[in-house]
Amino acid sequence: RNFGWSAAVCQQNALPLSNLITEAAEAIVVPKKKTWSKEAVLQALAATVNRDSTAAHYMFQDDPYLTPRTSAEFKLYSLSQESGRLAAKHIVNTNPKFFQKDFAEPHIPCLMPETMEPRIEDVSEAALLERIMLRKVKAAVDMYDQLLQAGTTVSTDATNDLLDLICLYGDHDPLQDDKPEDKGRRRKGRPQRAIDLVKIVWRENNNAERIFNLLPERDTRAYSALIRGMVKYGAHVKAFNTYTDMLNNRLTADVHIFNALISAATEVREKYNEKWDLIVELLKQMNEQKVKPNLLTFNAVLKALRRCGSLARAQSLHTLSEMKALGISEWGKNTFASHIVFCSIFCPVSSLQGQTDILQEVLTEVAGRSFVPQDPDDGMHAAFWFLKTVCLETKDLESAYRVHNLLNVGENWRLLGDSFQQSIYYGRFFNLLCMMEHIDVVLKWYNELIPSLFYPNPQGMKDLLQALDTDNRLDMIPQIWKDIRRMGHDNKSDLVEELLSLMARDRHSPEVQESFAACALDVRSLYKQGQVAKVALEWTTASMTNITTILLAAQKTKQAWDMLNIFKTKNRVPSEELIDEFLVRIKDGQQAVELVQISASFCLPSTPNLAQRVLQEFELSEEQRWQLTTTSEVPCLSSDERSVFYRPYSSQMYVLCRLFNKM
Repeated sequence: RNFGWSAAVCQQNALPLSNLITEAAEAIVVPKKKTWSKEAVLQALAATVNRDSTAAHYMFQDDPYLTPRTSAEFKLYSLSQESGRLAAKHIVNTNPKFFQKDFAEPHIPCLMPETMEPRIEDVSEAALLERIMLRKVKAAVDMYDQLLQAGTTVSTDATNDLLDLICLYGDHDPLQDDKPEDKGRRRKGRPQRAIDLVKIVWRENNNAERIFNLLPERDTRAYSALIRGMVKYGAHVKAFNTYTDMLNNRLTADVHIFNALISAATEVREKYNEKWDLIVELLKQMNEQKVKPNLLTFNAVLKALRRCGSLARAQSLHTLSEMKALGISEWGKNTFASHIVFCSIFCPVSSLQGQTDILQEVLTEVAGRSFVPQDPDDGMHAAFWFLKTVCLETKDLESAYRVHNLLNVGENWRLLGDSFQQSIYYGRFFNLLCMMEHIDVVLKWYNELIPSLFYPNPQGMKDLLQALDTDNRLDMIPQIWKDIRRMGHDNKSDLVEELLSLMARDRHSPEVQESFAACALDVRSLYKQGQVAKVALEWTTASMTNITTILLAAQKTKQAWDMLNIFKTKNRVPSEELIDEFLVRIKDGQQAVELVQISASFCLPSTPNLAQRVLQEFELSEEQRWQLTTTSEVPCLSSDERSVFYRPYSSQMYVLCRLFNKM
């Protein structure tokens, strides 16, 4: 079941060498001089420098004062900048008469005013073409109907242009790119208009079909627009019926029709072999009609094969061989999406382990190549698929480096999309580094990527803390905490508690403990109400215990004692281990007695033993001994009773406990 082109290609390759040399010599044209583009000098200068990892992103160079330092500021700045740019574009396009002078050198057409509103008011074909150029679907359809009602004959080319416009946008007006509110809503997935809340589908007897049926003579271009529109908006069966009608009218299809039908073949058949048989039949018809396939044709075949089950692997190899035979694209020089689809056929995510040889071969083939987007799936889909499937699923760090190096070749980085999509890619790359790489290398990438390329989210900072813990580099935590505050993640309670638990878990040198204590005091300041308006952290028993432990380890007994008062204020019970740690650090007898009183106020079971230790280890006065003895005899409530009656220790509490036990 070959496609029928390979034999002809082999015959062409069998021509005598002298003929090939003669044809090549005739095709060579030596120019009299080299014509350089106006941007050649700037491109040459840009190639001599590398990115400065210590500088802000280039999009913030115009206003260094407002350079964002947190992820929230980055989002606000980038959205504000884009909104301002779109607002300026809207003003320029709405009032082009005020912006006639062009001072730019070289001339940049996309920055010049565009005509957004129709200027031709009369009913004519020129007015129709103007509305088509402005992408005014409804206005163009109304103008077409007015021309027909006036008895004016519309040319075939103008009618075909109108059909192209209607089928492209599904018989609806598109969102305008120069309106900030439309762009913002579209990015967030919340369209402005109610009609955009529902997925656009191909309606029966819509304007495209109506205008198509009004054509006195229907050519291939008209059928192409209609069939591609039907496939795009889900009318797959109807697209094949329209194709059959075109063949009955003795018309020849173009490559765009076949590409659309191949992509829709899997939707009109249920069984795998039936889907592939329909694809092969379409390819044979292409050969019979002498329509040469292009790169998108084979990409459509490969994408359709992903839904053909067990037939996919064998037939994808035949498809790749046919691509090579036709000379459409050499392996490694075609689109990024072609490689991704081919790899996904041979290495599905469900059975990826142990089957990454084809992935490594693809990475070897594409290494060092610069790609130009030719397929809708080029770009983010390709880069993310490699990073998620090859790297994250298999924990393959070497492949991640190869993907990252590929994106740094030429202008491949443009395939990542806008700054938001780039931050997603770099976040996943950094996540893999934290899991698999040595901490020194992680910190090197941390300094290179952050914040010049992206701002990590709280999970990214937690991954970094776990990497520090794995390689026993917890001494870096105070420095990382400064970055956490600078990035605006200091109000994430889970991240803050993770940081505190790591500092409180082990004991370190006095210098490290001192830095931990300073960091803990900084964290404690965030919990004070009214000090930082944006922070909304709630005290938890774990956070209070960890801060107290860190302060005690750094010999800051006074600050740790203040934490006990916070325990009482928040009605939280400290652990017995924490009270024992306090007793070890205390040197004064009066503080030891107060510690026993605090333990009794929390109704800790170890209070009598704690009082006994104080009597043995400290020199106490008679009054202090009496206080200690009285305190140690205070009865305590059970856990259930404490939840109802618990209050900090006082004489009233003592009387209440006595009465409760006598009842």
